[in-house]
Amino acid sequence: MTRWIELEGAVNARDLGGLPTRDGGRTRFGRVFRADNLQGLTSADVRVLVGELKLRHVVDLRSVAEVRLEGPGPLTLVPEVRHHHLTLFAEGGRHTDVEADTPEGIDGERVLPWAGRTLDEELRVTGFYFGYLRDRPDAVVAALRALALEDGASLVHCAAGKDRTGVVSALALEVAGATREAIVEDYVATGERLELILKRLRGSSTYRDDLDSRPADDHMPRARYIEQFLGVLDDRYGGPAGWLARHGWTDADTEAMRARLRD
Repeated sequence: MTRWIELEGAVNARDLGGLPTRDGGRTRFGRVFRADNLQGLTSADVRVLVGELKLRHVVDLRSVAEVRLEGPGPLTLVPEVRHHHLTLFAEGGRHTDVEADTPEGIDGERVLPWAGRTLDEELRVTGFYFGYLRDRPDAVVAALRALALEDGASLVHCAAGKDRTGVVSALALEVAGATREAIVEDYVATGERLELILKRLRGSSTYRDDLDSRPADDHMPRARYIEQFLGVLDDRYGGPAGWLARHGWTDADTEAMRARLRD
């Protein structure tokens, strides 16, 4: 079974099912999806997601400004679907995560105060990822809880479905017991659709200027980015579960996610 969900109005939609777990199992298909911006969904796409795949929860990680500029999307008009808007930004004027790919966008000491090292290539991106955890731990935990709800399938998305969605998806898979290799595999899979993602985002004035300021290859999700992100959580908190526990995540939450994503 393919993990990709082929839609007319989104190019980076896939299922978090089918990935190997640490105990030799696989994550379950048809429960949790991830995607890029859903603004362009067609009526046929809505029928696939809501009718065939039983989508009932959408976790929108875009900023308040992005939603205002781009619109809430056609799924907000579907009564069966509940929306959870949970921005991962502190909303201090920045409204996209494009600058995660630029060295100017990261203050290494502010984002990673425990890391006594110079700002290197990995920290350009992972520093932004730790910014999500620093600025909006409440939204990270709430997003994971929404993905674990039992009534129908859930989907998490941002603009490209790469950075913000990548972090939340990685944490969900970690809680569900996926192997680190599988988490990395899911993260880098966005690279297979990167050209299509960038072409689509360049069609919007919200993202075009930021994207055009960097070569396309600079936006590629690389394995070492998510590996470093998870590695720092290991070193600092004993793993992602330790960080989540410090921010209100409970054993019951873990059980709910595992029940959701495990065969």
